[in-house]
Amino acid sequence: MPDGTRSPDPEDNEQAALAEVARRYAVAITPAMAALIDPADQADPIVRQFLPDAAELETQPGELADPIGDVAHSPVRGIVHRYPDRVLLKLLHACPVYCRFCFRREMVGPGGEALSPGELAAALDYIRERPAIWEAILTGGDPLLLSPRRLGETIGALDAIDHLGVIRLHTRVPTVAPERITPPLLAALATDDKAVWLALHVNHPRELTPAGLAAIRDLARAGVALVSQTVLLKGVNDDAATLETLFRALVKARVKPYYLHHADLAPGTAHFRTTLGAGQALVAALRGRLSGLCQPSYVLDIPGGHGKVPVGPCHLEGSDAGGWRVTDPAGRAHAYPPLRD
Repeated sequence: MPDGTRSPDPEDNEQAALAEVARRYAVAITPAMAALIDPADQADPIVRQFLPDAAELETQPGELADPIGDVAHSPVRGIVHRYPDRVLLKLLHACPVYCRFCFRREMVGPGGEALSPGELAAALDYIRERPAIWEAILTGGDPLLLSPRRLGETIGALDAIDHLGVIRLHTRVPTVAPERITPPLLAALATDDKAVWLALHVNHPRELTPAGLAAIRDLARAGVALVSQTVLLKGVNDDAATLETLFRALVKARVKPYYLHHADLAPGTAHFRTTLGAGQALVAALRGRLSGLCQPSYVLDIPGGHGKVPVGPCHLEGSDAGGWRVTDPAGRAHAYPPLRD
């Protein structure tokens, strides 16, 4: 420029934006996931999920720091009690990877401490004192980052609560850090009475590496029942072919696809969200081409903590009095007769 000043370098601006993202939200990727990155792929689904993007600095109207309303339903530290028969037990706030679309991104990260012994005791007492609670869901953060000893002690305490029937764990560890699925960890998941279920968060078929599949196999052989949770993400899995490949691979690995989540209204995540209509169209496209074993429920967490509801397409119109119109997987309409007295 004539006065000798240098025009801004776009690369410098991008680096400054990424540094600001890292200052605002936690960033981490495991070696297992980093090894999957394809430098030649400009839309790499691993990069998109785990590496920061300047778009995260753009908060859209309606986005919330606590999009599913955990805080409003947290009577004691570590407990979220949104539904009568089940509670979340948030043991820690650290994760092996930090998803760029995380709905708890304002709460998790390095230094996200685990519950203290006193806080954990109070949380367990809360569960013991409420016979209506049938299921305890260990989440956070990722509960499989705890040492096998601490995890085993917690599961043992839950196993001893008579009115519980199920202990569920929500985790990414088996695929993003499969080396943590060790004999001591598997032993920590053993119970005398309760059913142990593990909900595996996985969004793209490339995440199912040989090491990850071996870890899943070890969990299944240890008697852990396995389901999956997938978030519908623009530019990662928002096409029928990718979802079909993922859900078939999961079922082959003995993991039942459980939920397909519509992306939550977390700050700085608009670039990941599809429309609800697009999600419904994807689910409809899968209906005729996948076994029922491979079909998750497409769900939305209502912002503000009002609960999770199915939002998939409805194939039925009409009434019992006037008859029904049923749409088959190919989109053809069929009559179904009205109810007769």
